[in-house]
Amino acid sequence: MKYIISACFMLLTNLFFAQHITGKIINTDNKPIEEVSVFNKTTEIHTHTSSTGVFTLNKTKENDTLYISRLGYEAKIIRVDENDLNAPLTITLNPANISLDQVMLLAEIDLLSKFVAVDVQTDPVKSSQEILRKVPGLIIGQHAGGGKAEQIFLRGFDIDHGTDINLTVDGLPVNMVSHAHGQGYSDLHFVIPETIENIDFGKGPYYADKGNFTTAGYVNLGLKKSIDKNYLSLEAGQFNSNRLMGMFNVLDTEKSSAYIASELSLTDGPFDSPQNFNRFNILGRYNYKLAGDQEVSFTASHFQSKWDASGQIPQRAVDDGSIDRFGSIDDTEGGETSRTNLLVNHTKAIDANQSLETTAYVSQYNFELYSNFTFFLDDPINGDQIKQFENRLTTGASTVYEHRNIELGENTIFKYQAGIGFRYDNADDVELSHTLNRKTVLDYKALGDVDEVNTYAFLNTEFKTGKWTFNPSARIDYFKFQYEDQLSVTYSDIAETKVRVSPKLNTIYSVNEDVQLFLNTGMGFHSNDSRVVIANQGESILPAAYGADLGTILKPTDKLAINASLWYLFLEQEFVYVGDAAIVEPSGRTQRLGVDVGARYQALDWLYLYSDANYAHGRSVDDPSGENYIPLAPDFTTVGGILVDNLGAFSGGLNYRYVDDRPANEDNSIVAEGYFVTDFNVNYTCKNWTYSIIVENLFNTEWNETQFATESRLYDEPAPVEEIHFTPGTPFFIRAKIALSF
Repeated sequence: MKYIISACFMLLTNLFFAQHITGKIINTDNKPIEEVSVFNKTTEIHTHTSSTGVFTLNKTKENDTLYISRLGYEAKIIRVDENDLNAPLTITLNPANISLDQVMLLAEIDLLSKFVAVDVQTDPVKSSQEILRKVPGLIIGQHAGGGKAEQIFLRGFDIDHGTDINLTVDGLPVNMVSHAHGQGYSDLHFVIPETIENIDFGKGPYYADKGNFTTAGYVNLGLKKSIDKNYLSLEAGQFNSNRLMGMFNVLDTEKSSAYIASELSLTDGPFDSPQNFNRFNILGRYNYKLAGDQEVSFTASHFQSKWDASGQIPQRAVDDGSIDRFGSIDDTEGGETSRTNLLVNHTKAIDANQSLETTAYVSQYNFELYSNFTFFLDDPINGDQIKQFENRLTTGASTVYEHRNIELGENTIFKYQAGIGFRYDNADDVELSHTLNRKTVLDYKALGDVDEVNTYAFLNTEFKTGKWTFNPSARIDYFKFQYEDQLSVTYSDIAETKVRVSPKLNTIYSVNEDVQLFLNTGMGFHSNDSRVVIANQGESILPAAYGADLGTILKPTDKLAINASLWYLFLEQEFVYVGDAAIVEPSGRTQRLGVDVGARYQALDWLYLYSDANYAHGRSVDDPSGENYIPLAPDFTTVGGILVDNLGAFSGGLNYRYVDDRPANEDNSIVAEGYFVTDFNVNYTCKNWTYSIIVENLFNTEWNETQFATESRLYDEPAPVEEIHFTPGTPFFIRAKIALSF
């Protein structure tokens, strides 16, 4: 009998603690709002609404206090009564001006990106070059006419064009494996800035759902599902710069919505030889709500660009007066590229606690680039111009199942994600050739076809018990690298395979509502170029990265948020860009130790300030001291700004970015100069019209946007010289903008 009584008691106890509250959160137009934070201030348990606006919050009982918030909406506080526990709630949030107090300090691994979202919403991205600059500590540089992907710097890395950062757009991969120009090449110019809804990011290799290239971190751009108003803008400025952009709502019903967006950009740039740059983008997105709490989104986009470039110029040619800072040695550089994407996103809410998300994509990509890094070093007659070309088809899909709010005893809430997926790249005619005047191929250095397959699975779990949150996870990746050498006399199609297991463990301790401590640890990797894999007979195919972050996020008041972290990262193999051959080759082991610090302050309803400072000490492990510097890796960067919004008809901002001097070669005998650049914008809105002035490099600073230590020879020089070669940064650049919303 006593066993029966005990069993009944345990059952009643579990039923008591199993109390929960369910509901749906909508806006004033009766449309569901996703990613709304629902926080129980009594138990400190939280959850988020699904894509259909539905939520379930466990361990909630009568008289508990719920805090409901989302960026762009007025927060709500609800006192739970008996009726709330017996029937689903329907909660309506009213729109509000963006403010820091709308973001709560919750136990989430990617929490910092939610605070940075205030930066993005208060000061929206105004150009494709600004997209990645919104990530704290991330610096970019352009060095080939505006059409080539930017060079990226983050956490003491010269990431080149994407070797050590995973970039996606709503799940569509941006990084190109085994690319003609360099491993991980990431061209984000197919994204129209005005279509960006949010920028989700994380630093380090701590995320099970992020795979290849996630060593320094990842960035995922979320696109708008729908738009409220049509939008049309026209920009005009110096250097024959013009931009026309439009975004139009073509369908808006209870079950479906659709919009199209398009952009045309033209500029000659500040260079003596005009860039003749042009870029055209078009995007269409359609969303449809299916029966059974399902939603499907179709996104189609096309992008094409063409440009000329002055290239990187040697410092000595400027010093002796042969050319000025905006001149060139070989102005026949340049290229053209295009990309067409089809992306399908499907979500299925099985119930309030279970969901299924599926993504599928296909992308057709073309690339042709002409460069000359060494001028007349290898060919004193015709010059050293090279051509890089490829024609690529990328396909892939992934499915993620999530189960939330699983109760494990009295004090522990458990959730998990399980995902599988694949990616297949077929790159044909991947070419590196020696050319003359962009017309004649003098000889082929490499020509072949690349086939690369990556299949993967991951399990991401989370245990929340009291003030602690534990996030153990693991990921397994399988790669097959295949390369057919078209220059071989006989048929040569070689393949190599590799499996990589990447465990991770993240821990969060919520001291209280205002203070959070975290420790992130994990392994990640970046893959090698297929041509390097085959040449090295499968050695060092997937170099691992081992990382750890120890830090805190504080919110001492509703108006102030502070973050700080101490981090370490070890790489089994670095990639180094070889300018004279225009290829990426493997180097040795490296380690980095750094500190990230940031602050965001809502000084007034209309005044917002932010600043981030990042220090990194990086060295090669296998080289002797004094010869172990990591070329071009920044050791100190800082960005910040003063943003004005909600001040009647006026808004605007003053932003800065600073990069310290850094070594340009392994012994630091050649130094890449740092810079401090300030940008400014002001906007005036009258009814549906907005008038803007945008100024880049407000104080006309003379700065070098990108720099390399390169050995080159000019036409009349008897011997080569190794020194800084640079692309000058944009001087004072003003443009006007007029926009209409209707």
